[in-house]
Amino acid sequence: MRKLLNAIYDSSAALAALCMCGLLFMVLLSVLSRQFHVHVPGTDAYAGYLMAGAGFLALAHTLKRGEHIRVTLVLSFFKGTARRGLEIFSLVLASLLAVLFAFYSCRLVWQSIEFHDISTGNDATPLWIPQLFMALGTVIFALAFVDELVLEIQGRRSATESGEMLRNE
Repeated sequence: MRKLLNAIYDSSAALAALCMCGLLFMVLLSVLSRQFHVHVPGTDAYAGYLMAGAGFLALAHTLKRGEHIRVTLVLSFFKGTARRGLEIFSLVLASLLAVLFAFYSCRLVWQSIEFHDISTGNDATPLWIPQLFMALGTVIFALAFVDELVLEIQGRRSATESGEMLRNE
């Protein structure tokens, strides 16, 4: 099961990287098309869709690597059982919020399909296509939070050092 979950998180990160490559291509295409006075419709919209896709698809992988921003000031005052209880409480709350976020993201995709919602640009892209990246990313993010919660309850969650103290400004 652990191998499957890690493969899901890594695949999501790989899709995010592909979105970043697509974003680079769209920006370059937009710049070059302006230089050569050729109009390529939809490049700005697709760049935005790919940027959102990259962000949402990278959420779970970033969480599992311990790179999300955490407020550890309060947590640092607690030790032992109190700290573990606060960790579990935080993970339960985060899991609930992530599941709600995933639910409403999926619902948005479904409504866009149902209402045949299209973009307002001249490319008339069905909006469920770019929204699918968001829904997939939030579902995997919710899965990652539930995974972290289960690992914490089982006492198998490893404390990942993110180097947070190295990035103080």
